Amino acid sequence: MTITATRYARRHSLVIDSRLCRRYATVRAYGINGVNEMTNMTPTDVIHAITTTYSGLVPKQSWGETSLFYNPDTTLTNGVYFCTIKEHDGANDMASQLNRLDIFRLSFGLPTTHYERLFGVRPPRPSKGGCVATGHDFTVTDILQPHPIYAWMGWVQVLSPSTTTFTTLQPLLSIAYEYTTHKYTNRTKRNISK
Repeated sequence: MTITATRYARRHSLVIDSRLCRRYATVRAYGINGVNEMTNMTPTDVIHAITTTYSGLVPKQSWGETSLFYNPDTTLTNGVYFCTIKEHDGANDMASQLNRLDIFRLSFGLPTTHYERLFGVRPPRPSKGGCVATGHDFTVTDILQPHPIYAWMGWVQVLSPSTTTFTTLQPLLSIAYEYTTHKYTNRTKRNISK
């Protein structure tokens, strides 16, 4: 467990679940008095909650997932990825075993500093069809952990989040949203200057 992950967890009312830790800390959110409210959200619930909280998002379905792009003025062809909700495995993405009944993945990207506070240094990019080597069990539900493929880019995942876990993710989702809007601004400036 990293000290920084522990401090981050305390600051955001999270508890470190050390039973699932290997190399880096796995963060698990608990409700009031340490009782995990296991009311799982559906993919539709998650998409609705995110699109009503954060403005300028455009949902697109492709590759068996719903991607939420930040593209408020439709200036860019697709916009900038904010998060994805994936409901089944892909040919090169099977580490989370999304083909299980009622299992889906919410994933989003964090700035390097925030990712590393939670999980330590970002792992190297995996080979095609492989997953990152972080020591995490990517099939565990309702736990924030590195994305099995895109952790090298600072992406994280939660499989089938409960309402409580989703609520505790709000500070991180807000950081990810701010990061996304910053990337969008940079890209649109580059497009205008061409």
